[in-house]
Amino acid sequence: MDPYLQAYKKDFERRYELLQKQLVQLEEAEGGFDQFTRSYKTFGIQRKPDNSLFFKEWAPAAEALFLTGDFNDWDKFSHPYTKKEFGKWELILPPKQDKSPAVNHNTKLKVVVHTKQGERLYRISPWAKYVTQEDTAVVYDWVHWDPPQPYVQIHPRPTKPRSLRTYEAHVGIASPEGKIASYTNFTNNVLPRIKDLGYNCIQLMAIMEHAYYASFGYQVTSFFAASSRYGTPDELKQLIDVAHSMGIVVLLDVVHSHASKNTEDGLNQFDGSNSCFFHSPPRGEHTQWDSRLFNYSSWEVLRFLLSNLRWWMEEYRFDGFRFDGVTSMLYHHHGTSFSGDYSEYFGLQVDEDSLVYLMLANHILHTLYPDCITIAEDVSGMPALCRAVQEGGLGFDYRLAMAIPDKWIQILKELKDEDWSMGNIVYTLTNRRFGEKCIAYAESHDQALVGDKSLAFWLMDKEMYTNMSSLVPMTHIIDRGIQLHKMIRLLTHGLGGEGYLNFMGNEFGHPEWLDFPRVGNNHSYHYARRQFNLVDMDHLRYHQLYAFDRDMNRTEDKYGWLAAQPAFVSAKHEEDKVIVFDRANVLFIFNFHPSKSFQNYRIGVEVPGKYKIKLDTDETLYGGHGRLDHNTEFFSESHPFNVTKLSVLKNVMHIKWLLRGLLMGTIVPQHSARMYCNEGAAQS
Repeated sequence: MDPYLQAYKKDFERRYELLQKQLVQLEEAEGGFDQFTRSYKTFGIQRKPDNSLFFKEWAPAAEALFLTGDFNDWDKFSHPYTKKEFGKWELILPPKQDKSPAVNHNTKLKVVVHTKQGERLYRISPWAKYVTQEDTAVVYDWVHWDPPQPYVQIHPRPTKPRSLRTYEAHVGIASPEGKIASYTNFTNNVLPRIKDLGYNCIQLMAIMEHAYYASFGYQVTSFFAASSRYGTPDELKQLIDVAHSMGIVVLLDVVHSHASKNTEDGLNQFDGSNSCFFHSPPRGEHTQWDSRLFNYSSWEVLRFLLSNLRWWMEEYRFDGFRFDGVTSMLYHHHGTSFSGDYSEYFGLQVDEDSLVYLMLANHILHTLYPDCITIAEDVSGMPALCRAVQEGGLGFDYRLAMAIPDKWIQILKELKDEDWSMGNIVYTLTNRRFGEKCIAYAESHDQALVGDKSLAFWLMDKEMYTNMSSLVPMTHIIDRGIQLHKMIRLLTHGLGGEGYLNFMGNEFGHPEWLDFPRVGNNHSYHYARRQFNLVDMDHLRYHQLYAFDRDMNRTEDKYGWLAAQPAFVSAKHEEDKVIVFDRANVLFIFNFHPSKSFQNYRIGVEVPGKYKIKLDTDETLYGGHGRLDHNTEFFSESHPFNVTKLSVLKNVMHIKWLLRGLLMGTIVPQHSARMYCNEGAAQS
């Protein structure tokens, strides 16, 4: 598929051989990866059939380990672990006289670590499945979670979507109220909105427990614990179960690229050493992120991380993962500017330990769960990232098209409307490796964070506070902003990839930015929320943007352009500011001209037949001006045009600041876009 990779054939062979070596070693030492990745059933705390409790930890540098907690009145020496080989420690607690477990459900525990230097350290088990924080406390507590009647999920996993339409969400901010929202709130109030919007996938952020809320979940402290700030593990299980009942798959934003530096409630220095789960400094430290880096060549680290993936799949029944920080993992330099030269993806700068870990993780996940979805957050463009492991690839299903949101922000920040380059926009949206699927998005959580602004805020800024009422005429800024907001999304959706992603609230043009409570904002929750109430007010134009996003997804669900071959772009006219392409028997026409519309505008098409408008950004329902008659039918002519054999005449109306998106159009009003379906082709 890519002859330029032939020069690096030996690199691919070596990577694949390293993977095969790992699989052979797992078979010989552990009986295979199936057993190895179920180590969450043997490490940490396990209740046996007779209600005795078995404790197991890996602390190779420790001199001694003890267990303390509510169960023994915090006696620091009464319950020592027994040292085993390979740095492991074990302890068995027999049941009480009444045959109940020695440690009650929902009670606190600590591991007491004695170091060779004579220190006494208080630690949380790396395998802890539930940790909580008292209101006035700084450090999290390990809480034994073993409810007498755990939640049982009843709905089967949905089938893997052919077209992935992803709603990126954060449970804690999923409420208009200035507080940390709950799993239950998300289940009851947000899931129905996601379903209505036509998304078939949810990517949940900040689920793995993180002591610092403002880290957005990317400074993980307890890898097996679902964050307790939103509720209990059972409430998260119910959330996923209800999503499954709606036909929605749920992905976990998994952070295996680094870990928090916290010691008392994190993995760092668990056994008193500066290594254990991590490389020793300096290799084991990420200076920019102020975090620790895993030692992927360590057998026990592989056990921990691979079992962590299995845990979330089995215990909570997630449907896959978005792997964070993949670029940092792949290279010893953790990410720099990439020119696209293939030599940058091979050689000594590549961390093959972590690369092979990702291959191993994807191989295991897709073997055990054929419908599992894995997405890589990689900005480097690593070749074969999204090709099968059997081909020498890393095995991901999708990569994030991270250049697209950067391009839109750059355009809005730096260019006047008349200076937009249609060719440059099309290039950015189509510049991806053939045969490797991408998730396209106009903006994600990154663009909404404090220090930047969402697309809606870049477009409309302070007027969003005063001029979003539909009871008064639109100002020029609001008109332009609403139309471009829809057009940018439709163009990204149709041309940018094989999947689509939206960050919660941005579908309706959520105002302002996102900022978590911290010292710098006086611990305010004002910007750490999503104002869904704005959509529910019919007199505000937010519901118009919401309606367009909903119908855009529903139209894709009908025609399936995300699952189709890449689009054929027939026009990117710089003077007219027009982009035309067809994909999946749908014709998309965009007029980005700020002041010019066109009548009898000829568009090249590949498929003969009758075309009708199926989606129009200029509909009044979507805050448009209603300039097009949707009953009009357009017929192709045998008139070669723009390297196509056929063409269609369309009107491109002159509508000041009218942004529309059509699948195919006859009138192309300014700032508008449409989609047209070839009904003859569909019938044939």
